[in-house]
Amino acid sequence: MTGPEVSPSFRLVYVPGVMPDKWVRVWNERQPDVPLTLTQAPPQPAHGMLLDGEADAGLVRLPVDRTVLSAIPLYTEQTVVVVPKDHLVTAADSVTVEDLADDIVLHPLDDVLGWETLPGRPALERPATTADAVELVAAGIGVLVVPLSLARLHHRKDLTHRPLEDAPASSVGLVWPEAATTDLVEDFIGIVRGRTVNSTRGRRPQPAQEKQTKQKKAQPGGADGGRRRQPSAGASGRARRGTGGGTGGATAKNPRRGKPRRRS
Repeated sequence: MTGPEVSPSFRLVYVPGVMPDKWVRVWNERQPDVPLTLTQAPPQPAHGMLLDGEADAGLVRLPVDRTVLSAIPLYTEQTVVVVPKDHLVTAADSVTVEDLADDIVLHPLDDVLGWETLPGRPALERPATTADAVELVAAGIGVLVVPLSLARLHHRKDLTHRPLEDAPASSVGLVWPEAATTDLVEDFIGIVRGRTVNSTRGRRPQPAQEKQTKQKKAQPGGADGGRRRQPSAGASGRARRGTGGGTGGATAKNPRRGKPRRRS
């Protein structure tokens, strides 16, 4: 005996700062019978979940190992510096790396910017997480450079941020194991890329839709559903001239018209 059939599901992992809500909403509309499971994880664990088969796809920060993972870049975030509201740089609309030369720039262990040379002065220790670094900024110990989405995620009333010029940027992409490009993954790719339901590369037709399509094709007249063809403009005009008693001689419908009468 076989066990009960397990319904398919789609497992999506995403990193902090990424907001998958709009894509999840479209998925639920198009795939009501396939539940989508969301898991938030830091960048490195998220990559591990994809490689270990614990997630079907992920919205993660690039780059990734392209020898085993496929990736579609989605967008690149603006980089900002998070500072206390009374910091000197708040007087400007944007900040340069040189403006931070006298500041302690915190460098958390989960940093996603990949600095070659960190600006400013280094802290004595690296905070474990971005959230810990934000707490240190609020305590007046230093400043923090992060993608805009992380600044918003860890927003505090006593902190603000300014765009930072000439700084590394972080890109976000849709990533999945190259060896596991399933139909459900293709469906989600179509949603992220904005394809419509009727797109040839969009979501696969559901069984009910396939049945309706076959029924339409089986009707008289094929896909046209048996609709009668309308006569062309030229044919319609010729028909009217032939039956309306025009200036011509005999017509096909009245061959006797125009012949002389016989004498009695």
